[in-house]
Amino acid sequence: MSTASGDGADAGGDGASSAAAAASAPAGRRIPPASSMPWVRNLRRFVGTGAGLGSEALMGQSVPLASVPPLASPSGLRARLGSVGAARFGFRGGGELETKRILLEIFKERQRKSAEAGSIPSFYKKKPEEGSISSRVQRLAKYRFLKKQSELLLNADDLDAMWVCLRENCVIDDATGAEKMNYEDFCHIATVCTEQIGQKCKRFFSPSNFMKFEKDDSGRIAILPFYLYVMRTVSLTQARIDMSELDEDSDGFLQPHEMEAYIRGLIPNLAQLRDMPTAFVQMYCRIAARKFFFFCDPHRRGKACIKKVLLSNCLQELMELHQESEEEVTDTEQAENWFSLTSAQRICDMFLALDKDTNGTLSKQELKEYADGTLTEIFIERVFDEHVRRSKVGGGNSREMDFESFLDFVLALENKDTPEGLTYLFRCLDLNGRGFLTTADIHTLFRGVYTRSGLRAEL
Repeated sequence: MSTASGDGADAGGDGASSAAAAASAPAGRRIPPASSMPWVRNLRRFVGTGAGLGSEALMGQSVPLASVPPLASPSGLRARLGSVGAARFGFRGGGELETKRILLEIFKERQRKSAEAGSIPSFYKKKPEEGSISSRVQRLAKYRFLKKQSELLLNADDLDAMWVCLRENCVIDDATGAEKMNYEDFCHIATVCTEQIGQKCKRFFSPSNFMKFEKDDSGRIAILPFYLYVMRTVSLTQARIDMSELDEDSDGFLQPHEMEAYIRGLIPNLAQLRDMPTAFVQMYCRIAARKFFFFCDPHRRGKACIKKVLLSNCLQELMELHQESEEEVTDTEQAENWFSLTSAQRICDMFLALDKDTNGTLSKQELKEYADGTLTEIFIERVFDEHVRRSKVGGGNSREMDFESFLDFVLALENKDTPEGLTYLFRCLDLNGRGFLTTADIHTLFRGVYTRSGLRAEL
C-alpha cells in the first residue's frame, strides 16, 4: 500500500485512483512488484529506469489489449503529437486515450484525402526493385532466417542417435513382437535424446505428438511409426527450406526454372538418377518439373505453390528414387514412376518419334500417330482447341503442340483417375464449353469412336 501511495503522490490524480482501487481489493491479494511483470521489464529496457511511466505501469497493472491503439509510423506520430509530450505517451493522465484519438484523426484524414482524390485505398505493396537497398535487406533477412531454420533441423547422425535411443528404451509386445513405448518411456526417451542431441529434438516429444499415434490396450505406441513421422517432418522441412532459397521473389511460389533448379539439385542425392548422362539432365528436369505444374498449378498461372508441392504425391513419388537399385525396384515400377530415368527417356523418345519433320513441335497429323493411332480426329481437334496455344509464326493461324503441351497431354491420359487429368479431358469432351455434356455431345464423340474402330453403323 505504501508503494501505491508513493506512486500516487508522484502521479497526482491517477495515483489517488490507483490507491483507492488497491484499498478496495481483498486483504489477501498482493500486487506483484513491477520487476516481476515481463511487459514492464520490456518497457524499461527501452525507456531506462521507468521515469515517465504512468502509475499503472509502475505498479505492474497492464493496459487492456482493447485500448491499445494501432501502430503508426514514428514520423507521423512525431508530426502530430508535437505538444502532447512524453508524459502523455507514457500512459500518464489518460495518455493512451489521447494517442488513440490522434491516430483515429490521422486515419480519418487519409480516408478523406482518398475520397477527394477518387482513388482506391492502397492495398498492394510493390515489391522492391532488384538491386535496391530494400531488396538486399530482404534477401539478407531471408538468408539468415533460412539458415537459422536449417540449423534447427536434425541431421542424419541425429536421426541415427534418436533411433538408437528408441530401440534401447522400448519394450517388446509379446503378442505381435512390435517395439513399443508408453508415455513414461516416451518422456524418458525425450530426456535421453535431449542430452545426446540437444534441444532441437525436444519438439518431437510433446504430449500432442504422442496422442497422434494409435495406442494399444496398454496405452503404448509403436516406435517405428513415430520415427518415420520424425524423418518425414525433417525431410519436408528441409525441402521447404531448399525451395524457399530458390524462390527469388519470396512470394511462396516456384516458377518453372526454379522448380527445375530444385530437381537438378536433387539428382546427385537420388540413387536411381546418379548415373544419368550429363547431356540428358536439362531435358529430364523439364520433364520432371512439368508433372509438378500439371498437378500443383491447375489454373496454369505459370507458378506452383510451395505448400501444394510439399503436400502433393509428386514429391513423394520423386523421393522414391532414393531406393538404392534395381534389386529393390522392378522394371514395372520404374516405368510407372514418371520421375524415373526410364520413364523420362520413354517420353522423350516418344516425342522424337512423333515429330516427323523435326521442327520441335507436333502437328495434328503427327499427333494422330500417338498410341498406335487409336485417338479419334475430333478428340485431337479438341485437344488443340483447348490446350495448344497458337503459334507466333504464320500469322497466328498455324497451331502446333510444343513439348510442354505434349507433356500435359501425356500426363492427362496417364492420370485419367485424378481430378487434374479429368479436368483436362473434360474440357476436350465439352464441345461447346458449357460445363456439362449433352446427348448431342456424346453422340458426336462416339461417332468418331465408331468410325475409328471401323464400325459404320448409323446412329
